[in-house]
Amino acid sequence: MDFNSSLRIAATGLHAQTARMRVIAENLANADSAGKTPGADPYRRRIPTFETSFDPSVGGKIVEVGKLAYDMSDFTSRYEPGHPAADVTGYVKYPNVNTLIETMDMREAQRTYEANLNVVTVTRQMLGRTLDILRG
Repeated sequence: MDFNSSLRIAATGLHAQTARMRVIAENLANADSAGKTPGADPYRRRIPTFETSFDPSVGGKIVEVGKLAYDMSDFTSRYEPGHPAADVTGYVKYPNVNTLIETMDMREAQRTYEANLNVVTVTRQMLGRTLDILRG
């Protein structure tokens, strides 16, 4: 595997983790958003998916962002009879977003992003040293 292949593979990892962090940030931003009308469904948690494929140009597998999936778990309900989105019993549906899980997912995505960034950094350093050796 050459330097360009290493950079290409790491770049696909960076792209995938960037997309993952974007979805997690959207989930966190909507964690407390209720429906707009009584009984309306609130924001539904989204889950990024990834696909790997063999790329013959790099001689290895690369990761690609797949379709967004929806978490079909139940919404949470809170008793808030004065809320504009409350149903006839006074309950308001809130998103099925658990901020603790999203925070841990964000931390994992950040660490994976950093690992891919380190691959890019080390590959560039190795390339620079190789050029220095070739120059004599």
